[in-house]
Amino acid sequence: MTTDMEPMPPEERSIPVEYEYGAEHRQEEPISFLRWLGELVLMVVLAFVLASGIRTFVVQPYVVPTGSMIPTIELQDRVIANKFVYRFREPEAGEIVVLDDPTGTVTTLIKRVVATGGQTVDLQDGSVVVDGVPLDESYTHGLPSEPMSLDMPYTVPEGSVWLMGDNRTNSADSRVFGAVPLSEIKGRAVFCFWPIDRLGVLE
Repeated sequence: MTTDMEPMPPEERSIPVEYEYGAEHRQEEPISFLRWLGELVLMVVLAFVLASGIRTFVVQPYVVPTGSMIPTIELQDRVIANKFVYRFREPEAGEIVVLDDPTGTVTTLIKRVVATGGQTVDLQDGSVVVDGVPLDESYTHGLPSEPMSLDMPYTVPEGSVWLMGDNRTNSADSRVFGAVPLSEIKGRAVFCFWPIDRLGVLE
């Protein structure tokens, strides 16, 4: 049998569609992977920078290293400290703060502000007296506040705070190392997040 159809020149033969798509896919695959890898690295870097910024300037978790705040805060509790609040105002009496340990025994201490700059603190008959007025400190649960190595009464210098632990019979605080400069205060402890059964706002 004969036919009038002539063979199609090789250069005019069409390439199967699936072959064309396959070729394009193979060419773009390395580019897509590199783009994905670059975006992943960028997201990791941004997340790290954001986390570092939050930890440095906003909030930071701390592990309580001593029992000086029992029962308000137990040994090894995890708390969150607000680090930006004292950029706008000074600590106030009654607030719980995080600070560098003046004695160097541990890295971080957590204490309660009892008096601020210019106030005079005295310890009389187991009570704390500030500017001649005995304080009502329910958070000490009746534990007496006795003098330690520092001579009393004591006037807190301006730009400093007088700090004491709620566990008054087992707390090395301003009764030992005196008032603490505001520059040493790292933030206000506001929330206990671990263990779960102690979850709650710190007061």
